[in-house]
Amino acid sequence: MRASTEKYVRAGISGLVAVGCGVASGELVALAVSPFASPYQAVAAFLVDHSPAFAREFAIHTFGTNDKQALMFGMVAVIVVLAVVAGILQARRPPLGLVVVVLFAAFGVLAAVTRPTFEPFYILPPAVSGLVSGLVLVLLCRGAQPRSDGPVESGEGPARSSVGGGWSRRQFAGAIGVLAVASAASVLVARQVARTGGVIAERMRAVLPKVSSAAAPIPAGTDVAVDGVTPFVTGNGTFYRIDTALQVPQLSTRDWRLRIHGMVDREITLSWDDLMSMPAMERIITLSCVSNEVGGDLAGNARWLGFPMRDILDRAGVRSGADMLLSTSIDGWTSGTPLQAITDGRDAMLAIGMNGEPLPLEHGYPVRQVIPGLYGFVSACKWVVDWEITRFDRAQAYWTKRGWGVRAPIKTASRIDRPAPLSRQPAGRVVVAGTAWAQHRGVRGVEVRVDDGPWQPATLATEYSVDTWRQWTWDWDATPGQHTVHCRATDAAGRTQPEQRVAPIPDGATGWHSRVFRIEG
Repeated sequence: MRASTEKYVRAGISGLVAVGCGVASGELVALAVSPFASPYQAVAAFLVDHSPAFAREFAIHTFGTNDKQALMFGMVAVIVVLAVVAGILQARRPPLGLVVVVLFAAFGVLAAVTRPTFEPFYILPPAVSGLVSGLVLVLLCRGAQPRSDGPVESGEGPARSSVGGGWSRRQFAGAIGVLAVASAASVLVARQVARTGGVIAERMRAVLPKVSSAAAPIPAGTDVAVDGVTPFVTGNGTFYRIDTALQVPQLSTRDWRLRIHGMVDREITLSWDDLMSMPAMERIITLSCVSNEVGGDLAGNARWLGFPMRDILDRAGVRSGADMLLSTSIDGWTSGTPLQAITDGRDAMLAIGMNGEPLPLEHGYPVRQVIPGLYGFVSACKWVVDWEITRFDRAQAYWTKRGWGVRAPIKTASRIDRPAPLSRQPAGRVVVAGTAWAQHRGVRGVEVRVDDGPWQPATLATEYSVDTWRQWTWDWDATPGQHTVHCRATDAAGRTQPEQRVAPIPDGATGWHSRVFRIEG
């Protein structure tokens, strides 16, 4: 019984190490082939692209900006379980374990083939991964049969020196240790090479061009500077990130191109040097994600540097009847933007800088789109490399294919930033403060009410522009007890955000934000 248990423990460990060797081999091959050929990343992207809408919405709602990490941890758990099962099956009923490994490798090939950026050599990393996993699994499972390291007493004859044809515990542990260390070292090397690649070094050396049209100075009173309130300008490190890129693309300025085609008079392709020859503009613009819940933090305000998109479209010449810009990222993600939002005078730009620095890699380096007034899924294409001028009745973008909104203007929203929810405050003067936004319309007013009392006007901070959020404060003479405070904003067109809560998907959340406080006498 003890030998049987040890056999299956060894088999499970063998499966785990075999698959680990395979994953490490695939990642090393992908390092030499293409960063988009990683089998692990390809499988993760396949799961994201082919999961039902409710699953994606659940992940965003539950994990927020940590949805990618949650997927990766989940994949690791599944791979570990499958690897252990494969090892046990191979030891118990060969070649069933090998079949599991082959099927898993085949799934990796399928994921690679279906990537938007697919090239034939993408098949190589998952194929190598499956081959290595299979060979190591067979080798280790042959040695997984336990045998004793010393003599075994027998009542019917002389002592035998060993039992079984497998490796001794020391031999098995040595083989497992060497393979595990080699696999871990390979993965670490691959990740370190990727992290210290040429694109990262290039960004560190990059110098932004001189600005021809600077952003207006931020006037006094724009930032209320109240403790706990979101700053007027969001730092690069804290700016929200929501996208489908499980692996941040690393595209150099040397390799970047923007192809402009479709319903145009002249098909053109812009290089980085072409961009640098254009007059640069700088603007402060607030972006917001459609996945933002009422009161959520998936909004940010930054100083962007780039080039007017309408000027670039003028170079190509947009034909009559076109109403959509279908933008494509280097990793195949697409967004569909109303052409009117680019040509109506707003500061839509191809951005290359953020808060005085080159774009961070995770925010679209070297080039992304920034378009005021539209949710990011229809406008803010990162790592953009392709523009197709088309029509909404002829093409669909990534999220619209999955039932999300089409034109998606940002809805009026307001949020209480302080006091913190469920906090305890002393009776008397309490400062309630927050942020409101209605991009490309502007915020006319914010109102606050306590419990079911009358609405009271909040004091608005100085407005910077209609394309940025606006802070507000309200002084409350708080009385003891538990209270619920609501806020609502009205945009410059006179439209007040509605009370009814509406979920973010398909075209943005609505509803009054509220917080509950305990006032102590």
